[in-house]
Amino acid sequence: MTMITNHMPTAELQALDAAHHIHPFSKNGEFETTGARVITRADGVTLTDSEGVELLDAMGGLWCVNIGYGRHELADVAARQMRELPYYNSFFKTTHVPVIALSKRLAELAPGDLNHVFYASSGSEANDTNIRMVRTYWAELGKPEKQIIISRKNAYHGSTLGAASLGGMTAMHAQGGLPLPDMHHIDQPNWWAEGGDSDPAEFGLERAQQLEKAILELGENRVAAFIAEPVQGAGGVIIPPETYWPEIQRICDKYEILLIADEVICGFGRTGNWFGSQTMGIRPDIMTIAKGLSSGYIPIGGSIVSDKVAEVIAGCEFNHGYTYSGHPVAAAVALENLRIMDEEGIITRVAEDTGPYLQEKWRALADHPLVGEAKIVGMMGSIAMTPDKSTRAAFAEPGTAGLICRDRCFANGLIMRHVGDRMIISPPLVLEKSDIDTLIERATKSLDETYARLKADGVI
Repeated sequence: MTMITNHMPTAELQALDAAHHIHPFSKNGEFETTGARVITRADGVTLTDSEGVELLDAMGGLWCVNIGYGRHELADVAARQMRELPYYNSFFKTTHVPVIALSKRLAELAPGDLNHVFYASSGSEANDTNIRMVRTYWAELGKPEKQIIISRKNAYHGSTLGAASLGGMTAMHAQGGLPLPDMHHIDQPNWWAEGGDSDPAEFGLERAQQLEKAILELGENRVAAFIAEPVQGAGGVIIPPETYWPEIQRICDKYEILLIADEVICGFGRTGNWFGSQTMGIRPDIMTIAKGLSSGYIPIGGSIVSDKVAEVIAGCEFNHGYTYSGHPVAAAVALENLRIMDEEGIITRVAEDTGPYLQEKWRALADHPLVGEAKIVGMMGSIAMTPDKSTRAAFAEPGTAGLICRDRCFANGLIMRHVGDRMIISPPLVLEKSDIDTLIERATKSLDETYARLKADGVI
């Protein structure tokens, strides 16, 4: 049996990694000279690398470790389920207890009439499911021409061919012949970068009304759905103006197009409610879920579907599915994760206690000379760095400041991600106030060092 407990020297691990492991979203040739950071342990909100360095993980893994690291309850549930029923599929008129129990619990938690779940192993897979589901829905209603799905520029909905096409990131579209046909993108509601001299409220309305213009231009008879994250995550934690989502909902209702809320990041407490749709006051027909569903402990994702959509899909043979749809171990772990979040009142703490504490301190970072904007909802925040606050100017070489700041964060024991020149956080929801103090202290130090470096280099 091959198990890795104690590890080789870091340099040897890095060499093996560079020789055999292809990393996602990376220029893999660079690992031959720089080496990857090797993480060996984690507990609570802290990671430890192969050199014994401890890092406060302000990204919660990849937006996903909502209940923190080291929860033995999830390991115990996984082991028990593996001994009892390690795997069976849900094809061929078959089911099992864990997926039944999880589906019931998700129907209880999801807002409105979102009472049905189609499972996948990731958010990317779930969004691929959504493409087929909404097109099948309209075809079953006698409207097969309704194929177009509208999304937003700079949105992220996964990296499979379908999900990356739904997303609006140009770097992803540049590889693999994307986007696929019948995907249309409107502008994002990013007032800081794109609002010019407009009032944020007016800007939010204008960006939302682009949806209506697109429907009319493309043809109402051809548009199947609109998909968006309640708060854009990988795009830089873009929190839209308050006028944005009510107008989007009005337009979807008026033209009877399906609204898909991608809750892969915003779901399961991230915004201070079970789902970001509740925070933003919208009524989706489908919600994409993953990440926080199991707190990243095991791969699982899915689509929570409204009664209206599920009833139509139930009337046909939906020729779609995955080997691991509703995997019993993943379902059992997800169910235990939801139990912990509920019984320990984690979301209530984010809404009423630790969340407001983090928000107050995070917004105060706007006073830093390098920071033009500090936005946050729940435990999901971003800061926009700028050489000139008064004009909301961008740096001459976009991403340079962000990369410097990210590296200074690592040097100061903090994992904070950069998207261009925005720094973003999405920490475990179990963050204590003392952890928040540490996060802000290390973030401030990293900003100070970044500012000093940019001044020394003549960038500002």
